[in-house]
Amino acid sequence: MSKIRRDRHGIKMSVGYRVADVIIYTLLGIIGLITVLPFLYIVAGSFATDKELTERAFFIIPSVWSLNAYTYAVRTANILAGLWNSIKLTVLGTVVSMALSTSFAYPLSKAYLKGRNFILNLVIVTMVFSGGMIPTFMVIKAYGLYDSYWALVLIGAISPFNMIIIKNFFQEMPVELEEAAYIDGASEIKTFWKIVLPLSKPVIASISLFYAVGYWNDYFNAMIYLSDTKKFTVQIMLRNIVLQASQINEASLDFYDANGAPPDKAVKMATTVIATVPILIVYPFVQKFFTKGVMVGAVKG
Repeated sequence: MSKIRRDRHGIKMSVGYRVADVIIYTLLGIIGLITVLPFLYIVAGSFATDKELTERAFFIIPSVWSLNAYTYAVRTANILAGLWNSIKLTVLGTVVSMALSTSFAYPLSKAYLKGRNFILNLVIVTMVFSGGMIPTFMVIKAYGLYDSYWALVLIGAISPFNMIIIKNFFQEMPVELEEAAYIDGASEIKTFWKIVLPLSKPVIASISLFYAVGYWNDYFNAMIYLSDTKKFTVQIMLRNIVLQASQINEASLDFYDANGAPPDKAVKMATTVIATVPILIVYPFVQKFFTKGVMVGAVKG
């Protein structure tokens, strides 16, 4: 017979289960390293010199540190203004998308809603078909939204996939809570605001992160619908920096250090770090809600 041991919770575990745990954790650790190491290399490369990027195929800690790539990025474009524009767009878009998605998902979570299945089918259709880029552009122009952040927000204000996850989460909530609120005289709106939303923090945090990442990384729509350079998001500015990086020369050595002008590869890595780190900082604050919100909202349809 296999030897029986107990884990930290006092549950009996055979040797086979313990070996399986070791294998699983080892595989997860390897996958984690495969995921993290490329990003660490990009961060290290953004501080490296041309010589080190040429001679070393991979490194995590550069032997010579240089801020020239970031200096070039800041000097070439107004990165701070781009970051501020992206923050404004992300906050506005996330708030609008969550307000519309939750208010749309709540009534659809009710089985007694007339025409519920028909509306859900219409939502699913929009996941497959769209109006197309040119008709959408014509609509944006017709409503006077061109060169406005509202053009970026309204065209994707509701993600059908995210809305369905929220709807499924609402369906899993105990009906007795809402019935008790109705008995106390609460209206549908008050029940939604005072009872449902406070109990939906996991799914709200998770879907808010999805929306925020989408708005932060939005490049194509911003390129099409924004023409004023003062409104450009950080993604457009970083694109312009990358395009100009190949033309870096030694003519402006006055604001570089002794390592000279940064290599275009380091500039590209620096722009990746600038675009990734701000939204990455947000993740730890919603991570504890992330798994619960997505899994509970995706169990039933």
